[in-house]
Amino acid sequence: MKKLRQEFADTMLEIGQQDSKLVVMVGDISHGILTPFASKCPDRYFNIGICEPTIIGLAAGVAKTGLIPVVHTIAPFIIERGYEQIKLDFGYQQLGVNLISVGSAFDYAQLGCSHHCYTDFSLMSHFAQAQVFFPGSPLEFKVLFQKVYKINKKINYFRLPEKTHDVEFTPEQIQVGKAIKITEGADLTCVVIGSLLRNALTAFEMLKSKGIEMEILYYPTIKPFDAERVATSVAKTKKVIVIEEASSHDGIFNSVLRATRSIDGVQYQTISIPDFIYGYGTYEDLCERIGMDPNGIVSTVINSFHKLGRLLQV
Repeated sequence: MKKLRQEFADTMLEIGQQDSKLVVMVGDISHGILTPFASKCPDRYFNIGICEPTIIGLAAGVAKTGLIPVVHTIAPFIIERGYEQIKLDFGYQQLGVNLISVGSAFDYAQLGCSHHCYTDFSLMSHFAQAQVFFPGSPLEFKVLFQKVYKINKKINYFRLPEKTHDVEFTPEQIQVGKAIKITEGADLTCVVIGSLLRNALTAFEMLKSKGIEMEILYYPTIKPFDAERVATSVAKTKKVIVIEEASSHDGIFNSVLRATRSIDGVQYQTISIPDFIYGYGTYEDLCERIGMDPNGIVSTVINSFHKLGRLLQV
């Protein structure tokens, strides 16, 4: 499957040749894959360098003229380092922008924790006009971006992971603000985001072999959150586990809680990023360290939901 970053570049080229208002600004990354866009739209491609607050301010000026800015760099730099400028220049001024990050939570694990980012979903969700997306496949990015990029006064944030989940969807399945039901199940609801869908599906097969049916709901859109879909599933299963590459202090687990708080007798569990991660390793190493690998998911399910655990002991 194509890399999401390549799909980003291809989509910019396609839209850029059709929409003369699209302006792409980068923080000294992705030059190679954006060369075709720069060649076809030379007056609408700018490398601002490693100056994240500056690139946000310049993008606000571009938006003020009626053009459509796309800002692209690594997640912790564009969101955490540039957050004050996003707040003042776009949140306060009610301007629109498309922020496209790479790096995900710890895709750049080999470069250490300076390149990690777990807080971006929470930070961006604070803006009333924000829409937050975490596409786990190239098609998801293309469809969602095309639908929202030129909506007036919206702050669109796309986090592009390095890994894809490799599940094939049709364009019709991918809708802004809607979850996708991946599997049917009566015993447990699993809410998952990003490329971790792959691990959830492996865990689904492992649990199925033990007689446990897990219903998987996949969320390409973080905000607006599809509360109806998870509430319907949890009303049936009365058990839910949330698996997310986001901070456990305020990820989509919070959205799930709010969506299901009126349902009696629900058991909850989450696998997320509990604290700041130190050290190095591969993406897979860090997933295993915090229990996001398939074995960790299965173990958490069995140990957290006592009725399911007793079922396995019979």
